[in-house]
Amino acid sequence: MTTEPLTIEPDLIACHECGLLQRMVALPVGASAKCLQCGSGLYKAKRNSIERSLMLTIAALVLFVLAVSFPFMSFKLEGREQQSDLFTGVIELYQQGLWPLAVLVGCAMILFPLLKLLGSLYVLLPIWLGKRPPNAANVFKWVEVLHPWAMMEVFLLGVIVAYVKLVDMATIELGVALYSFAALIVVMIWAEASLDPREVWEKLPIAGAKRTPQAAEEGVLIGCHACDLVSRVVPGPHGVHASCPRCGSSLHPRKPNSLSRTWALVLTAAILYVPANVYPVMTVISFGKGSPDTILSGIKEFIHAGMWPLALLVFFASIAVPMLKLVGLSYLLISVRLKSRWRLRDRTLLYRIIEQVGRWSMIDVFMISILVALVKLGSIATIEPGVGATSFAGVVVVTMIASLCFDPRAMWDAAETRND
Repeated sequence: MTTEPLTIEPDLIACHECGLLQRMVALPVGASAKCLQCGSGLYKAKRNSIERSLMLTIAALVLFVLAVSFPFMSFKLEGREQQSDLFTGVIELYQQGLWPLAVLVGCAMILFPLLKLLGSLYVLLPIWLGKRPPNAANVFKWVEVLHPWAMMEVFLLGVIVAYVKLVDMATIELGVALYSFAALIVVMIWAEASLDPREVWEKLPIAGAKRTPQAAEEGVLIGCHACDLVSRVVPGPHGVHASCPRCGSSLHPRKPNSLSRTWALVLTAAILYVPANVYPVMTVISFGKGSPDTILSGIKEFIHAGMWPLALLVFFASIAVPMLKLVGLSYLLISVRLKSRWRLRDRTLLYRIIEQVGRWSMIDVFMISILVALVKLGSIATIEPGVGATSFAGVVVVTMIASLCFDPRAMWDAAETRND
């Protein structure tokens, strides 16, 4: 048997990182509210949020069309030229049998950003016109879910690393699509910074629920992890089984099986980390001679060429960040097991950092997709992807999912239940 939310508490907000319920207050424009317990950001007040974000979303769609319609970069060597666009690297990876890598790169730099833009336009335009689009809550929920997986800014860093790697080998020309792509990233970040998601959610309908009467205290208060609506739910005999009356997400006091799922994913990523660093991520073939490169050998090449900033960037993104994520998540999991009360706010901040930086490890994967698209001049020069690239991409994806599965509220819960 399932239970449904009896009533809602629209004036409350639940912190996603420590679980503390707090009452929302009106803020002056530009101000932000932070959790009283753990210090994480709750919401911000922004001027003309929906209108500004809508106009920027439309501008971003125009730039997206330009970015996929024109050449991205061209590679000239020994009188031969190879042009590439945003799709070339994806197609090349697929043709060389690395279809999981092709799907990942294509989704992260093309499909997911496009879905974000179209979803935002679908929700924001009718709201701006004073209408409520059908199924808008589900669409906007998925726009928020896609945010960490749309990695255009990470791809641009991969472009910079690839350009520096090739510029001494041949003549590299930048196309219209690259400039459009860079402008697209700026406009999309601007649109996200301008939007107040809370304002959007407040304009979407809430089905089958009403405000809690002042005297009612039956049930438990649960904040929706997607739209932040707090509902009062009466648990059934098998626990809480209810859906958010606004966005339809399942309501849980805490993420189900958070610790066991996170442990499984961390161990999987640790296993993948070994072949990712042992096997070549690509092979450079020049005039018939091949030279396989691992992540570490690529960093050494940058050091020998005197490119210390790029060497540090690749080392940090491809070696340090994945390792620190694995160590950091393991530490947080162990701290929950030990019911530690030590520096809870700092551990919550550590989780926040782990969740935010994981996507930047995709720099090497994107760089490889650019290189294999540009450098394919037969016996003169060719770059082929290696099995290490697929393993490394697996490490990045699995650690990102692990950080999403981990529930930081478990640290605060464990500390409260400790018996000294």
